Amino acid sequence: MKLPGHDAIARQADEHLVTHRVKLPRKVVERPVRQVVERLLMALLVLVATAMVVYADHDGYRDASDDAVDLLDAFYYATVTLSTTGYGDITPVSDAARLTNIFVITPLRVLFLIILVGTTLEVLTERTREEWRLNRWRSTLRDHTVVIGFGTKGRSAVQTVCATGLKKEQVVVVDPSSRVIDAATAEGYVGVMGDATRSDVLQRAEVHKARQIIVAPQRDDTAVLVTLTARQLNRSAKIVAAVREEENVPLLKQSGADAVITSSGAAGRLLGLSVLSPAAGMVMEDLIRQGSGLDIIERPVVRGEVGKKPRETDDLVVSVVRGHRVLGYDDPTVGTLQLTDRLITIVRATPGAQITPDTRPLPRD
Repeated sequence: MKLPGHDAIARQADEHLVTHRVKLPRKVVERPVRQVVERLLMALLVLVATAMVVYADHDGYRDASDDAVDLLDAFYYATVTLSTTGYGDITPVSDAARLTNIFVITPLRVLFLIILVGTTLEVLTERTREEWRLNRWRSTLRDHTVVIGFGTKGRSAVQTVCATGLKKEQVVVVDPSSRVIDAATAEGYVGVMGDATRSDVLQRAEVHKARQIIVAPQRDDTAVLVTLTARQLNRSAKIVAAVREEENVPLLKQSGADAVITSSGAAGRLLGLSVLSPAAGMVMEDLIRQGSGLDIIERPVVRGEVGKKPRETDDLVVSVVRGHRVLGYDDPTVGTLQLTDRLITIVRATPGAQITPDTRPLPRD
């Protein structure tokens, strides 16, 4: 066994606390700092334009101190006017200057206030809207899928699940990397940034309300801790985990995983099959790639199939799931199909060929 001690892992988790947060997907990602800078430049442009308008007609203005209005006075007047301060020491006295104030300076003042005040209001509105979206998401989320680790394995797993009809809004990705979470939200998934071995991070992903949990981190020891924590928070969810080493499979199942996939072993067996028979390897790769070519799906038995043998159905039946047992199509104990059975079949990939979720827990060794 190559797993480090639990105490060492716990100390490491305490030493490297990751700030966790929930990030909902957005259609457009904007940079707030860039927005503020752009609006400040726009406000400065309005200020300069106002000062130039005043200076162009400086003879129509009077300064209470020396009567003359120079360029500095024009900028001063533009500043106090646009900010609605209005000390009154510089005033328009000619008809042209007053008309200019009515039709030019006043609209510029309104535009100036919209630019500056609008930035603050937009920030507050955005925060309120984001908080509202988050609260609404938490209240409506039920029976979703949590994917822990959005690397090659996690990404492929969620793509396969979504190819069967699961909506992206029902997928929550948990990963400690902010770049990975940004990539997940860009694809339409909800992201939670943080260390999935911590229960508070999994609670933010609403693991306790999830129907199925996919555990696909980079390390086997992390997979064990995540599975333990997830099983404590949710006793009924299906937990499927991936590990690199075959010898860690029993520990994952003891930790609460319903099914454990050995990534290196599966890849090695597929390589060996491709060596012996390249055509068979191509068929197997086609079967595990959902949505193209041939698909292997699980579906319930329909009433018209009750009483028939597996070979008598229209689909190519591979196995029959009866209770917690998975029986081969040629197993004599199958007999005839029952309404409570489920069939593992091979079908031609079509948009309508979707896996019907099985709410029963997976059999454990």
